[in-house]
Amino acid sequence: MKKQILVIDDSKAIRFLLQTILSKDYQVISMPDGCTAMYWLSKKNLPDLIIADPQLPDMENWELVEQLSSSGIYGHIPLLVLSGLDNEETQVKCLEHSVSKYFLKPFNPVDLLSVVNNLVRKQVIDKNFFNAN
Repeated sequence: MKKQILVIDDSKAIRFLLQTILSKDYQVISMPDGCTAMYWLSKKNLPDLIIADPQLPDMENWELVEQLSSSGIYGHIPLLVLSGLDNEETQVKCLEHSVSKYFLKPFNPVDLLSVVNNLVRKQVIDKNFFNAN
């Protein structure tokens, strides 16, 4: 079974691009806003990776990232941020919220795919380690 990636971005073009580059190896679920994503997650869906834009139309900047990273349920899921904000703000906020990796828009899809593969592989290794102990 393919590993599952949740993509949360209000840009239809970004969601389509990520679906295109990731769907060969992953099951990609895409959501246009934070409320829809949180509703999907509340139905006991736990993806292997979350890719999120910190600027969503239905939430304050970084609100979704903060909710996910501080959650006892979702906080263990690797989070990759795709930000259209400036580099300094993105870097500070990602450190503050323990974000696994971030990319600034526009981003290189090949680089992003490589990082996604590494994050999912690390998640599988971590799960196996903790389940064995």
